[in-house]
Amino acid sequence: LETPHCDFTVFVGPSGCGKSTLLRMICGLEPVSEGEVRIAGRSMRGVPPSRRGVAMVFQSYALYPHMSVADNMGFSLRMAGIGRRDRRARVERAAEVLQLSELLQRKPKELSGGQRQRVAIGRAIVREPEVFLFDEPLSNLDAELRVQMRLELAKLHRDLGATMVYVTHDQVEAMTLADQIVVLRGGNVEQVGTPLELYGAPVNRFVAGFIGSPRMNFLSGHIAALGGGELTLALDGGTELGLPAEPDGLSQGMPVTLGVRPEHLAVADAGEGAATLEVAVEFVEQLGGVSYLHAPGHPAGALVVKQDDIDPLARFEGALRVRLDPSRCHLFDDSGRAIALRR
Repeated sequence: LETPHCDFTVFVGPSGCGKSTLLRMICGLEPVSEGEVRIAGRSMRGVPPSRRGVAMVFQSYALYPHMSVADNMGFSLRMAGIGRRDRRARVERAAEVLQLSELLQRKPKELSGGQRQRVAIGRAIVREPEVFLFDEPLSNLDAELRVQMRLELAKLHRDLGATMVYVTHDQVEAMTLADQIVVLRGGNVEQVGTPLELYGAPVNRFVAGFIGSPRMNFLSGHIAALGGGELTLALDGGTELGLPAEPDGLSQGMPVTLGVRPEHLAVADAGEGAATLEVAVEFVEQLGGVSYLHAPGHPAGALVVKQDDIDPLARFEGALRVRLDPSRCHLFDDSGRAIALRR
């Protein structure tokens, strides 16, 4: 795995998949049992954390309560023997970037959660590291503050032009912040790519279900026929759908899973029959400019449909037909591996 210079790389995955462990291995807080860590081309074998040129921002702010913001930010520099004038200059530069200049003499108890997190980030900036490491730094913040801090982190990365590695279990954070996403599961790297690559071309069912909100719909079925550069998919419940695909590795009767995102489904017009499913909507989430229709009872699997208009609830109650766009569908074999479809 390589994290490009000056890129924002995000490790994402469910709890316990190894995100934080991998981050701690990079900075030297966990031993590496196999393989090697290199930073800026240099092997880190035997190099202590303090000499790796990295700065880590933890989930907890870990600020000294009796120190001012300025002293918290400059503490590591004082311990490293940096002179008072140089310390002050670095702290003031970091405070200006993080909009903390007016708060330098306050104590942590006088700050909001977002301000404390910015102080923790400032403590890393003043060290002028080669790599910034973030271990779920926003998980202690409320929803509104998380959105604000995501924007500030993106701006900080742009302003500093620094290499950043960021750990989160929140795929929305990953999609909005990352130049490169690393999806982990059970200690293994499932896929590496840009946010749009992972969204549009997941290599397996796990990545397809993890990236995207709401998650991708999965419908069970089997291959009913092959030929002419197309396969006929028979979904459980009787619906048949034609998909453009090469026959390599496929066989008639093979069990498969169809994946389609809520935003790639639409309520079908009256009389429309091709590539449609009949579903029973049991619940509607109305979120202002968008609605999500939940139809959990289909024989092939539960469905969520994104609806971009704000029509009355009555339109979506009970049975309706949903149109699938074959060009936006994904197909997975019994092991969860993606089956290549022609777009």
